[in-house]
Amino acid sequence: MTRLQDLYYEQGQSPWLDNLRRGWITGGELARWVERGVRGVTSNPTIFQKAISSSEEYDAEFRELIKGGQPVDAAYWAMVTDDIEHALGILRPVHDESAGVDGYVSVEVAPELARDCDGTVASARDLHDRIAEPNLYVKVPATSEGVDAIRILIGEGRSINVTLIFGLDRYHEVMEAYISGLEAYDGDLSQIASVASFFVSRVDTEVDRRLDAIGTDAALALRGKAAVAQAQLAYQRFVETFRGPRWQALADRGARVQRPLWASTSTKNPDYPDTLYVDTLIGPDTVNTMPEATLDAFEDHGTLVRTVDADPDAAQRTLDAIEAVGVDLDEVSRVLEDQGVATFAKSFDELITALEAKAESAPGGSG
Repeated sequence: MTRLQDLYYEQGQSPWLDNLRRGWITGGELARWVERGVRGVTSNPTIFQKAISSSEEYDAEFRELIKGGQPVDAAYWAMVTDDIEHALGILRPVHDESAGVDGYVSVEVAPELARDCDGTVASARDLHDRIAEPNLYVKVPATSEGVDAIRILIGEGRSINVTLIFGLDRYHEVMEAYISGLEAYDGDLSQIASVASFFVSRVDTEVDRRLDAIGTDAALALRGKAAVAQAQLAYQRFVETFRGPRWQALADRGARVQRPLWASTSTKNPDYPDTLYVDTLIGPDTVNTMPEATLDAFEDHGTLVRTVDADPDAAQRTLDAIEAVGVDLDEVSRVLEDQGVATFAKSFDELITALEAKAESAPGGSG
């Protein structure tokens, strides 16, 4: 057994890979990750921007699509769909063996739709129809408009990865949207799955910046503590939400809990341990999606101990102390949401621009 496998079988946490590129699919790297214990894959516009722009792996398919008359944006989605479908095939045995708990591959709606509920719903429907596999997650950002879309999509029986969650209040809204969507669906609830992707390291990056600006000893002593504390409290809210009569009525119909997924778990500050956002957030019914370097680090020296609910009171005291020195955590979550949406939109725009340039220079192009 690998440490990644032990993480799941001993602690109930599913390690997922937060990256995807064509060479990993065709060269067997993704299959090897699955053999090592990876149980799912997440992608986003930035991941695809890096994958497509930094290699020649997609050039031949892109040229054929353009030669066949496809517009650039349609060619992009065709290449993404191709990757996702092949990854779904590699992860399908995990999905089947786990009775639908794991084995998912996530693809995100276009980032320009983050503030457009109707557009998000239409795009998610299109992706689910285009890639009609049971282990597909369509990612929808947890903006206020996205939350409304999530409720609608879950109510239609679609499996959703809710992304870009940065604060506890929005996380509560996401869980409510999931439960309300399930209540509205009159089909088999056991066929619907969802994860709520709570972003972690970016919280420390923004809070630490503010603590450094405050500069007092009390503020500086709190650096590197906000993200873990907030995620641990999110887990407490998860446990409290998915129990009681309202949830039990859905569970009796086959409903699955919406697992918290810890995202952005690579350590951004080199002064912090490279497995900080894994070792401190281990617990049952959770997912941790990690880039390959973090997966390797955890496999080498990660800690296999249940930690996510070790001391929720201490986590609350930490957030109270951060607020007390002058950091507004509600404002932090709003800033990070805006930054997250803008970052993915920028990556998407840069990639489309680069593909347009390739199309111009391709044989038969207009250049």
